[in-house]
Amino acid sequence: MSDAGSIGKKGSISAKLQDFGSALAEILSRTQVAPGRSLRWTIVVNPKAGGFTIGRRWKKHKAALAAGLEKARRNSVRPDAAPSPYAAALGGEAVGKYGLTLTTGPGHAMAIVKGLLETVQQEDAFHLIITAGGDGTSLEALQIIYHAPPKVRANCAVLRLPLGTGNDGAEAWELEDALEFLVKPVRIEMSRGLRLSTATGKTWPGGLPILAFNILSVGLDAFVTHMTNRMKGKLPGDSYKLWVDVAALFYDRIYKVGPMQVTGFDESGREGQTFREKFLLCAMGVSGRRCYGSRQMVLPDERNVCAVKQMPLYRKIVLKNLIVTGGHANNPESILFNAGRIVLSGEYPILAQMDGETVDLEKADFPAVIELTDPVIPVLKIM
Repeated sequence: MSDAGSIGKKGSISAKLQDFGSALAEILSRTQVAPGRSLRWTIVVNPKAGGFTIGRRWKKHKAALAAGLEKARRNSVRPDAAPSPYAAALGGEAVGKYGLTLTTGPGHAMAIVKGLLETVQQEDAFHLIITAGGDGTSLEALQIIYHAPPKVRANCAVLRLPLGTGNDGAEAWELEDALEFLVKPVRIEMSRGLRLSTATGKTWPGGLPILAFNILSVGLDAFVTHMTNRMKGKLPGDSYKLWVDVAALFYDRIYKVGPMQVTGFDESGREGQTFREKFLLCAMGVSGRRCYGSRQMVLPDERNVCAVKQMPLYRKIVLKNLIVTGGHANNPESILFNAGRIVLSGEYPILAQMDGETVDLEKADFPAVIELTDPVIPVLKIM
């Protein structure tokens, strides 16, 4: 195993992955996840994620790994913990021995996790699935876990490490905090997702339902996400904040902001309030107190739905700064409430985003429904 002081001395991606894998493998060999059971882990890594490719971020992650190793070494080594044979074979000689599997492009994380879950059914061990990338990597992994048989989900858990440019769905914003889930005693808890249904039956390519596991929204924020994704790799660093500024100026010149009806229903199916306004955006979270777009605190309290009305340009400039801290909740343009399901009806095309991925909604797709799923995603919670 790597020594804490030697992490990340070399600058290449392959060297970073070696150091990342060896440090994380030692932490996992001392983890308190699933005590009393044999433990196998698989780490799904996006090697192009900003946490590896952006120098200042890697430097911060290097320090977090060192701190995590120091804490983990207070725990005993577990003879029953090891990388999964699946990860060892798929990851290859360089990093497979640490349990790392590397994605090569969109959809690959889904294929990796699908193959892994087929092996889970054949092994009498608890499987920890760790994603090391951004929101896209974790979204792909969770979509496959969502569809897994209950018996498989009962024998695994997922931990999302914040290694991307967008990490709003991760267990913590900082890697050092996320590693606490591997060092401290934890329990397994089933988390919910969000599902988007349309009048036309729109799905992802391949027929998978449209799901999110943090926030699912329509409107201006989805446009920002769409443009950020298109320009990723062409602009330095995190361009999300740049596109927020651009959208404040030009969004309603590109997309017509017409009246939209939003109706909320509680989890028993009882209809609540209905709003009909020209909405710039409408966002629904798995719960309240959630953010998107690199910590934009769109759901700042326990309420899990936020709709923002159209407004003059000067008010948009004020409001976009308030969303970072959640201060928009007290503004007259913002409507926040709790719901288990919302129904959206509109006349004009609009973009929807789910954990950093986008789809187009046309007039024929309305009414569209965003609703909470059953609790099906096994996640770690610190005791």
